[in-house]
Amino acid sequence: MTDTFVPATTEPPDTPVLAVPEAAETPSTPVPVDNPNLPKPGVVKEKRRPILPAWLKGRTEFAAAAKHTSARAGYASLYHGLRLPWYSLQLTAMSPRGACRFVASTNRWLWDREAAPLRDYAVRKEDVDDYLHLARLRGNRVRLRGLVTVVAMIFGLGFALFLYVIAPEFLWVFAAGGVLTLGYFGQQPDAPVIGPAVMRTELQKLTGTIVLRALDSIGNPKVSAAIKRGGDMDGMRFTSEITRDGPGYRADLDLPYGVTPDDVMEKREQLASGLRRKVGCVWPSGDEDEHEGRLVLWVGDKPMNEQSKPAWPLLKDGRVDLFKPVVFGNDQRMRWVEVTLMFASIVIGAVPRMGKTFLLRLLMLICALDPRAVLLAFDLKGTGDFGALEPVCHRYRAGEEDEDIEYILHALREIKAELRRRAKVIKSLPRSRCPESKVTPALANDKSLGLHPIAISIDECQVLFEHDKYGAELESICTDITKRGPALGIIGMYATQRPDAKSLPTGISANAILRFALKVMGHTANDLILSTGAYKSGIRATMFSRRDLGICWMAGEGDEPRIVSSAFIDAPKAELVVARARKMREDYGNITGHALGEGPAKVAGLDVLGDVLKSIGVDEKAVWCERIAARLADLRPDVYGEWKGENVTTALKPWGIKTGQVWGQTDEGEGANRRGIQRADIAAAITRRDADRSAA
Repeated sequence: MTDTFVPATTEPPDTPVLAVPEAAETPSTPVPVDNPNLPKPGVVKEKRRPILPAWLKGRTEFAAAAKHTSARAGYASLYHGLRLPWYSLQLTAMSPRGACRFVASTNRWLWDREAAPLRDYAVRKEDVDDYLHLARLRGNRVRLRGLVTVVAMIFGLGFALFLYVIAPEFLWVFAAGGVLTLGYFGQQPDAPVIGPAVMRTELQKLTGTIVLRALDSIGNPKVSAAIKRGGDMDGMRFTSEITRDGPGYRADLDLPYGVTPDDVMEKREQLASGLRRKVGCVWPSGDEDEHEGRLVLWVGDKPMNEQSKPAWPLLKDGRVDLFKPVVFGNDQRMRWVEVTLMFASIVIGAVPRMGKTFLLRLLMLICALDPRAVLLAFDLKGTGDFGALEPVCHRYRAGEEDEDIEYILHALREIKAELRRRAKVIKSLPRSRCPESKVTPALANDKSLGLHPIAISIDECQVLFEHDKYGAELESICTDITKRGPALGIIGMYATQRPDAKSLPTGISANAILRFALKVMGHTANDLILSTGAYKSGIRATMFSRRDLGICWMAGEGDEPRIVSSAFIDAPKAELVVARARKMREDYGNITGHALGEGPAKVAGLDVLGDVLKSIGVDEKAVWCERIAARLADLRPDVYGEWKGENVTTALKPWGIKTGQVWGQTDEGEGANRRGIQRADIAAAITRRDADRSAA
């Protein structure tokens, strides 16, 4: 690049110039902008094309390709084999026409009819030399071809007599083959007897022109302007050839300056229209190894929901280490996708019938294949979707009746106590053994410490948090599990078909690491599951259709969210996995709780009434709810740390305590009326509760 010089006394053009301090005198010489001695970057990037095609690199992809080829060959064999008698009849009927065509073509070849126009032309020109030359050539050809014809006839007749004498049955076979062959040549060119077994729908090959046409159709002014100007001035260009990538095409290109892949992702439907593909085939994304303006456009041959999924690798064999990534699904290109469940809390949200429960069960099956893990599975839907997990569950419940909620409450109280115990154990360990103050694989393997992984799954978790009597305590315990559990080896998984602030309290939704959003109906639910701002950034689970079962946005594994289709494991397959997991656990010695027919002990839980009464002084007649929440947070920060005035109201409502207007003084000394609680009402509620317990 040459230096650009701009006089300091003139208005600077589009090219940047060196700034001149105001106090300095105006220089009379031009100010250089580009330094000719500026060194080039020391890093040179190069991208090497793979030596082997993708289907030869891995066992799974090779098996998928071989399965597709063999299935197609087998189908074609069955299709044509069933129609062979009809083919034979049709070809036999067409054999006379084929015989006539054969005789005519043989006669034309024998008498060199193809050169007749040349000889006629020589006669019309009255060119004696050319005609004599062509006549000699014809004579030689006719003699040679006549000899070949006579020899073929004699040999064919002799071979037929030989078969008639030695093996007459083979003569019939050859005769039938000859008739069918003549019938084949007697077909009409536009109506063949034997048609294709598989009707192929021709897809348009992806080219640079088509890609640019599609990008122009999304309506982005910078992209459209760059395409019209040729792209180089705006930084838009293809960075490599368009290639086949799995079951589709891949195009890599730089977008114009200031345009990001998110801008293209927002217009995915318009992009699909420009490519003349279904929207489920078109997947624009960024390249995490390149700059923010690099677009990777992958265009599949078929929509993601129509592609055949490969079998889950852990279905029939394999063991899991929860501290390591585990395969659980595949992306749009049918590549396996891994997830690391340890050190994470998980949130799953979707509208009904989109595969939410199947995904949650799949994650629990992964946990079951780690023989160290203790499983707690709670199905608040009550349909028994987790029934296959019963043989390996420490705690299990299906239903939403009061006795089911109480069972889950006591089970989670056990986990609450286990949280405290684990924190003390880790605190007591030397730094050399526990350098990061969290559970490690080595600590989990030491049975004496009891720091094995614990996986808790709650389907339709909103039923717990909205319970009139126990909702506040259950929310408090689950929030604690979400916040402190990952470091202590406890994995909390929450699934709901109604993602909102009540179904997924802020303490859970804001602290979950792994997030899975299947189809949702609006941007609010989308952002509640995937984090605030996801919808605006183009990460939209609203784009999935009702046919996209098991397809979701996954956030928290890797730097960027990605689209994943979870492996499909139905109940019978889940039972096979659990049977194998049960055998592993028997060998390891980890069959406990529900798997042995034991239920949870009734652990003393949260005493909201007692804590509220402690927070109100004896000399106070009534206190604002917001002030009670602040005092509770000081009393037990691990339990009430995030409580507000409305949490106090909700927690006391099941005990018949109503709020009212209470006069009080603000911190600034001003008087005000706000919602509050009478101390006498709390004392009366405690008396009634104790009397009921004594009577029971």
